[in-house]
Amino acid sequence: MIDASGPRVLKGHGTQNDFVVLPDPDGTVWPEARLDATLVRRLCDRREGLGADGVLRVVPSACVPDAADVLGEALAECTWFMDHRNADGSYAEMCGNGIRLYLHVLLAEGLLDAEQARAGVLVGTRGGPRRVGAGAEGYWVDMGPARPLGRGEAQLGGRSYPGTGVSMGNPHLVCLTDAALDSLDLTVAPAVDPALFPDGVNVELVNVLSAQEGPGGTTAHVRLRVSERGVGETRSCGTGACAAAWAALDAGGRTSGTVTVDVPGGRLSVEVSPTTTVLTGPAVVVGAGALTPEWLG
Repeated sequence: MIDASGPRVLKGHGTQNDFVVLPDPDGTVWPEARLDATLVRRLCDRREGLGADGVLRVVPSACVPDAADVLGEALAECTWFMDHRNADGSYAEMCGNGIRLYLHVLLAEGLLDAEQARAGVLVGTRGGPRRVGAGAEGYWVDMGPARPLGRGEAQLGGRSYPGTGVSMGNPHLVCLTDAALDSLDLTVAPAVDPALFPDGVNVELVNVLSAQEGPGGTTAHVRLRVSERGVGETRSCGTGACAAAWAALDAGGRTSGTVTVDVPGGRLSVEVSPTTTVLTGPAVVVGAGALTPEWLG
């Protein structure tokens, strides 16, 4: 019989942006020294491991060494911290799809009750505290305001795509284009100016399908594909959807609106205002199990 006595592990996704989720409610199962970059890469490997765009460790903020530095005075309000790693093992500041899945796991694991989730709770991230909650249309997260970073461009397939840099707690380069998105080859990451993005950047290629109205009475409708730093192309990117929504509205001279964002993995809604950005979408746990001592070595 297979020995399944190893640590528990979950697999889930938000609009097909998928994650290995490691429950660590007392901070002892996956200390920093154990969950190193090599193990993260093995977990995310789609042939050798479980396969994912990243890893989410569900852990109290008090058990994360750098939580105080990134959260500051908000540390006391953030019971839980989303310890997020990219598929290449690097640390990630923020993920809109990941944090919705994170809340779903807190509820499913009995670490948060439904009333708290409906009201919204602060969760710590390396991009700062984020309020996330459960609503009628799925899970929502207040992503904070979009912050412009200046103009840039991406080079892909011998063509230049002008774009706008946008920070959502992590950096994005949003390139509004008329190019047929399905024809683009994102197996190789677009080249960008390292002076503008010294720590790398997520690149969104975006078609504006409607600048004035979208499905369900929303303000606009866009479609995107994304190449995430440290990962490659993913089926969805929550922070990328927010950056794209902001850029689409800004290109039309608007500072607020609700934008429908279609990604390869599904549909998201982004509400933009001058002071904040709210992302809404689904999250699901696909399976639960245990890592075997055989695989862990």
